[in-house]
Amino acid sequence: MGRTPLYSSSAASFRGKGRARTPAGGAPAASTSVSTSPASSPDSTASRPCPPAAPAATAAPVAAARPRGLRAFFGRKPVLFFAGLLAALLPVGVYVGMQTAPHVPAAEDIEKVVAKTLEQRGVAAPAAKAYDKIRPSVVRVRAYASAAPPQHQAKSDKPGKGKGGGADKAGDGKTEPDAVKDEAQSIGSGVVIVDSGIILTNLHVVAGSKRLKVIFHDGMEASATLIGARPEHDLAVLQAGAIPDDLVAATMAPASELALGQPVMAVGFPFDIGPSVTTGVVSGLNREFRAADDREPLTRLIQFDAAANPGSSGGPLVTMEGDVVGIVTGILNPTDQGFFVGIAFAVPIESAAGAAGLSPF
Repeated sequence: MGRTPLYSSSAASFRGKGRARTPAGGAPAASTSVSTSPASSPDSTASRPCPPAAPAATAAPVAAARPRGLRAFFGRKPVLFFAGLLAALLPVGVYVGMQTAPHVPAAEDIEKVVAKTLEQRGVAAPAAKAYDKIRPSVVRVRAYASAAPPQHQAKSDKPGKGKGGGADKAGDGKTEPDAVKDEAQSIGSGVVIVDSGIILTNLHVVAGSKRLKVIFHDGMEASATLIGARPEHDLAVLQAGAIPDDLVAATMAPASELALGQPVMAVGFPFDIGPSVTTGVVSGLNREFRAADDREPLTRLIQFDAAANPGSSGGPLVTMEGDVVGIVTGILNPTDQGFFVGIAFAVPIESAAGAAGLSPF
């Protein structure tokens, strides 16, 4: 019986049993099988060498699997990745730098801001502009009980009593001149309504006096004469004996057009200090007020809350346009004390100008 040879096929044929490999040309590789016929005798098979295997066809290279996802992006395009990352982080860096680094404005930037602010708000407040307009027309009024200024008089030492009821040592009898102060019995304010020197003030400021003096805005002093009065409105009309060359009469506006809450200001010489300016609003219209020493109440008054005190009487109540709408006449204090507590009154300019025989409009 013949023996089966040790190799029934070539090595290429054996390897091809697993899977066929496709050459580069696309045709399947031919597998060469060598089969030997059984030998006629055992001895011939043992002494016969195995035939050489046919050379295997060269297999085509198998393409490696491509990486996917971020691995593929990082591996193949690192330059694009880092460029994109830089582009994404650049705005963040700029923003952080802007937040952390303080901005130091240049001088021209500051000047532009200041100029814009002044343009929007204006250099002067409305009250300041109104005061500039009314100031040349406001005067100080002083009333005196004597008909003439006092003269120098002799001053002498007078004996007095010492401790225990004994007499002090008498003076040496010498006398020396001493100027007596010309003290006013009443001080108030006034406003020029005609540039010839006609002035409006309150009657209670000048009532009972024998001599009047007015002091103009430039410091010029002049005697004054009472030429008219309206007790029912507490108004007096004065004529100055001399006037400054640049005297300006106040402009007037109808009090009938005032509205509650409208800004106003009072100008005068409270406690002989001034000129002083206070601001407030119109608190009421057509008010009635009775002073402690008056029998008849004043009517049709303007109530306002700009501060007024003794010495403010007779001064103008002015709008923010600088126009006179009233003459300050009194203050209300429930404690009967002579100082301001938030309620003041003014006579409408229609009534005040009428006291001078003038039509204000």
